[in-house]
Amino acid sequence: MLHKNSNLFSLAGKTALVTGATGYFGQSMVSALADAGAHVLINSRSHDRCAVMVDECRSKGMSVSSAVFDVTDQEAIQNFFNKYADSPLHILINNAYSGSGGNIKVSSVEDYKNSYDVTLIAAHNLLTASLPCLRRAANEAGSASVINISTMYGVVSPDPSIYDSPEGTNPPFYGAAKAALIQWTRYAACEFGKEGIRVNSITPGAFPSVAIQKSSPDFIKKLERKVPMGRIGLSAEMKGPTLFLASDASSYVNGTNLVVDGGWTIW
Repeated sequence: MLHKNSNLFSLAGKTALVTGATGYFGQSMVSALADAGAHVLINSRSHDRCAVMVDECRSKGMSVSSAVFDVTDQEAIQNFFNKYADSPLHILINNAYSGSGGNIKVSSVEDYKNSYDVTLIAAHNLLTASLPCLRRAANEAGSASVINISTMYGVVSPDPSIYDSPEGTNPPFYGAAKAALIQWTRYAACEFGKEGIRVNSITPGAFPSVAIQKSSPDFIKKLERKVPMGRIGLSAEMKGPTLFLASDASSYVNGTNLVVDGGWTIW
């Protein structure tokens, strides 16, 4: 709910959880939320990576803390939220993902299962486990926001011609799981919107990692030719869309899929 005379983009006094927070997108989203005043729970399955990022954020004056658990472990998720059962969670961002490349010929059944687990099942388990905290936030602050990170390949297919090998192709199990996440977002938005819990997704692309940018300049040029804006996205360009959906600026936005792709999917 939009509060009169409030700063639309302020997250002061709010708590956010970002899964996969130590990754390429995760770091930018944590920064955006913390800079807007939120206390951010930094999730990673690695204690070491989480500790390093927490220290770095705190050195910049950000309010953050560790949230170490594997998003594919339902018991670990529930144990984490059992500790926070009486605390509000205003923002939940389902961002974690891990997986390999491959086309249909070289992909295995396990690839599909693992991608589905870390994408859709993890989002389901995180939402259901955090529901008491989200409801408390909605009751106290007027709303809570769940943001699911999808991909442009959950909307369109990769172009096989831009990849050098089957194993290096953006894989079918990734796009299929992310497409399912977009539909699940709509379903959750219908179910929980009436409680003041908004559920939306962001569909980014093309955002190759810094490592890929450095190691594969020819591949980057191929990507850029497919973007109407003529360039790839930078991780910092996820900050604005994330802050919009997390804040009161999007108080009447529910069930939408916000595409952040430089126009890739409009060709």
